[in-house]
Amino acid sequence: MKLTDIRRKIDAIDDQLLKLLNERADLVHEVGLVKRAEGSEIYAPEREEAVLRSLTEKNAQLQGRLPEKSIRAIYREIMSASLALEKDLTIAYFGPESTNTHQAARSKFGASVNYTPKTTISDVFDVVARGNADYGVVPIENSTEGAVNHTLDVFMESELRICAQVLMKIENHLVANIPREKIKRVYSHPQVFGQCRNWLRQNLPHVELIEVSSTARAAELAAGEADAAAITGPMAAETHGLQILAPSIQDIATNTTRFLVIGKTPSPPTGDDRTSLMFCVQDKPGALFHALEPFNRLKISMSKIESRPSKRKAWEYFFFVDIDGHASEEKVQQALEGLSQHCTFVKILGTYPKTLPT
Repeated sequence: MKLTDIRRKIDAIDDQLLKLLNERADLVHEVGLVKRAEGSEIYAPEREEAVLRSLTEKNAQLQGRLPEKSIRAIYREIMSASLALEKDLTIAYFGPESTNTHQAARSKFGASVNYTPKTTISDVFDVVARGNADYGVVPIENSTEGAVNHTLDVFMESELRICAQVLMKIENHLVANIPREKIKRVYSHPQVFGQCRNWLRQNLPHVELIEVSSTARAAELAAGEADAAAITGPMAAETHGLQILAPSIQDIATNTTRFLVIGKTPSPPTGDDRTSLMFCVQDKPGALFHALEPFNRLKISMSKIESRPSKRKAWEYFFFVDIDGHASEEKVQQALEGLSQHCTFVKILGTYPKTLPT
């Protein structure tokens, strides 16, 4: 087949796609009208994840050329445009622009909504609580460096709920506009230096490492100095016009950061969910063991446990736990009831769909 014939067929398919996308948009508009009449939330993460799972499964059955990641990316933007038709959404995120959190927010909500960066994690919670943003995106843990403690601390006082999560594979690039041998300083966030410490020790052992508030700030500084580089992600490198000297220098290839989407409304069950909670055990021997025993007895998998000082009194700690299942499930409710018998305080932070890394 000649190139002109192939292109003619592609053009015809594009015409069909455009027509179908507009038909879909009309239906989305009708959905928005029904939701407003019922007083329902416009954004439904459980429905979104169910649609994406269904589409990727169908694509696998078709043995299509497009990989799952591409299917999700395409439909993410279709859904983003749909959200924008239903409501002018504003998403707050722990900024500044071009950070991993910004990228995670974009991967969840797409390019058609409004984004507002905030200088602290507390600020993200605050603007969502006040209604000045519809949702917020904050980091919670990294597979290499562990929990983001400040996010855990803010949950102690906040009434916001976790309504979705984003798992994002982190790629840390060495970027600059000078050859590697001319680098005298490297800027980055402390956690990123931790993720790349072995590579730096082997490849740039004598270079000064300077910690800054974000990878975006690191890229900004490197772009303005003649002998500096930064370790940052692709978004910040592109924003500040920096070249990638060494790609993916993180020590662990599976380096992944988990982000949370916070809002005011809990997510309904999907059949494959996670519940996050915090609690404070009674001050007596074996309290934590007895508090967690119901999860073992009911065969509920626990994927995370962290402790943080309660800040209410000395040597009192809150425990943060992630379990499999939705808080509305009978088995989970039984476990939570058993947990509460050994605790002075129990709070469900959110129950939301599980997701795969983007």
